[in-house]
Amino acid sequence: MIIEVCAYSLESCLNAQLAGAGRIELCGGLGEGGTTPSAGLIALVREQLRLPLYVMIRPRGGDFVYDKHELEVMRRDIDTARRLGADGLVLGVLKPDGRVDVPGTRELIKRAAPLGVTFHRAFDLTPDPLEALEMALDSGAERILTSGQKPTAPQGRKVLAQLVEQADGRIEIMAGGGVHAENAPLLLSAGVHALHLTGKAFRPGRQTYFPADISMAGEVPDERSILYTDPLRIKSLVEAVKRIESER
Repeated sequence: MIIEVCAYSLESCLNAQLAGAGRIELCGGLGEGGTTPSAGLIALVREQLRLPLYVMIRPRGGDFVYDKHELEVMRRDIDTARRLGADGLVLGVLKPDGRVDVPGTRELIKRAAPLGVTFHRAFDLTPDPLEALEMALDSGAERILTSGQKPTAPQGRKVLAQLVEQADGRIEIMAGGGVHAENAPLLLSAGVHALHLTGKAFRPGRQTYFPADISMAGEVPDERSILYTDPLRIKSLVEAVKRIESER
């Protein structure tokens, strides 16, 4: 059972590694739900991280239907991430009707070779999860990150179990969204192959002066706080999974 941590900084990557995580998904753009991280961050993380490193390839926030210019950005970001030492990538392309864009996704996955690719939670915006599984598989993805098309993975447990059954070992199903140590038994009972979380916490930033009526983000997280991965949250999940597996 792999515990994958979604990280937005070198600090969070190192915290996850120290806590026993098995893989990192490196992202930028926290407020947009995760976008491609900078080349500088990828390079620095690769220099200091021992864990497998998967890099998000997403040129912007918003939906997952991309025009030709955005797809070209993704191609170039794929090349950059591979050159900087990524072990794999995280991406996905949809059609306007919400179904997986198989040709578009497949073309990007071929571009990424020989790196493995996770089809990210765009999967949860598709109208038919069982059809989407086959389409992600046809695209060449090695795993799917999903909450079972619910706000959190525990709420999507029924669909997660259906996906695991239909996958039948052909593609990994990784549960993400609201994952923590307390609900690990429920998620493992669905048969998922991996768990994904940020383990997020916030601390005050170092800047002490802020105008009262100005914000760059306009929403949480704002400029007054810094998000980081809490190693205690990761460690508690790792230990919970080990305990469950030892009791089987």
